[in-house]
Amino acid sequence: MMRAFALSTACAAILAAAPLSAQDANPQIDYDGFVALTIELAETREQHRLSLDAFLAKLQEGDAVLLDTRSAAAFKNGHIEGAINLPFSDFTDEKLAKVLGTDTNRPILIYCNNNFSDNVAPVVSKRAPLALNIPTFINLHGYGYTNVWELADVVPTSDVDWVSADTASDS
Repeated sequence: MMRAFALSTACAAILAAAPLSAQDANPQIDYDGFVALTIELAETREQHRLSLDAFLAKLQEGDAVLLDTRSAAAFKNGHIEGAINLPFSDFTDEKLAKVLGTDTNRPILIYCNNNFSDNVAPVVSKRAPLALNIPTFINLHGYGYTNVWELADVVPTSDVDWVSADTASDS
């Protein structure tokens, strides 16, 4: 909680000092809005990070969806069994509704490369501040999907039911 408060305070100071001229140049890009949403969601995100056991248990509840937002190629080369793919770069209101449905309270579970210790394709680690879980969580909330849960642990792919291109072609 203190970490979230410190982050919120630091981001608020940065936001207050940030010039708005870049935003004014393109009304379709709202950096300040993104920063504000990030600050607003800091505590919620912290409360919605789950251990692997809790993550897998939540996946078994009701109509939860396991969303992999990595590229289609990375997904094809390997993913957690049962995951559906919608690359982060393809997020729009229409595509999210098509893939996730219109129930914005449906539990959505997310993971990214940085949840795996293997550090080999298709889950090569990203720089920690740029891990895909962070913008995925924020964007899903921004699009109105508020029941998002993030895998917090770092595990080898062998700790989950992992489907790879090799095992998928064997089926």
